[in-house]
Amino acid sequence: MIELRTWRQFSVLAQELHYGRAAQRLHMTQPPLSLAMQKLEQALGVVLFERNRRGVRLSAAGAALLPQAEALLAQAEALPELARAAAAGIRGQLRLGFVSTVGYGEMPAWLRQFRERFPEVALQLREATLDVQLQAFERGELDAGFVIHAPGAAPAGFESLGLAEEPMVLAHADGVRGAAPKALLDAPLIIFPREIAPSLHDAVLGFYAAQGRRVQIAQEAIQMQTIVNLVSSGMGVAWVPRSVMALQRAGVSYRALRMPGLPRCETRLIWRAPAAPVVEGFVAHVRQALRGPAVG
Repeated sequence: MIELRTWRQFSVLAQELHYGRAAQRLHMTQPPLSLAMQKLEQALGVVLFERNRRGVRLSAAGAALLPQAEALLAQAEALPELARAAAAGIRGQLRLGFVSTVGYGEMPAWLRQFRERFPEVALQLREATLDVQLQAFERGELDAGFVIHAPGAAPAGFESLGLAEEPMVLAHADGVRGAAPKALLDAPLIIFPREIAPSLHDAVLGFYAAQGRRVQIAQEAIQMQTIVNLVSSGMGVAWVPRSVMALQRAGVSYRALRMPGLPRCETRLIWRAPAAPVVEGFVAHVRQALRGPAVG
């Protein structure tokens, strides 16, 4: 390994092309500088400086090496500030998972504001259902994630921040707009697989059981957009979080039923403790956004 000090000596000599002036800038005498350059040339197996009576000049190898050496020195000089910025949570990488439903809420605005506030934090977004996110956390591939579940059923083993709780509404084809609520419950159901949100899946089926209705599952789909598209095709009805009503699809209407025990959906931000400073910074950013702008 060649020390940074040696590369700095090489860079200064390459700029001055004079041993005396270079040694003065480096606060050393000329003989040690000359010896250091000889050792560097020996280590690299190339001639870096061509010496003659007229002075010193860079060889072709030295000229090619100089920009790389100066870039290395610049990176080394930036390391302390980089470390301080990372420790303060204002620089680094944030790997963030999210379920598709949160895209219809406040998450896009939070991310935009976070990017504006912390431009040196690289956001790596990954759309993934709850089960996929939990696996990614176990592999160390995620730092935080937006997830949905039934109220009170947050994933165990995580720190979390509650973001919103909302009722689920029924998406149905326009052709059955005037149908009675109980008739809609008898329609085939389009629902997400249980493994991607077990508590929410159980809440929907539990509601049917409490109403004395037998569930006829017509189709399973993972993405809410796909589920709503299947509703538009007339395959059945689907329960979706109220925020999904922002997804307008021709031929689909949303209805908030007035019945006891309607399923509800909770959205949370989850992360592992202890968290890296950049994760703590993001959590604080979201928490502040939930409180709203400061007054006064």
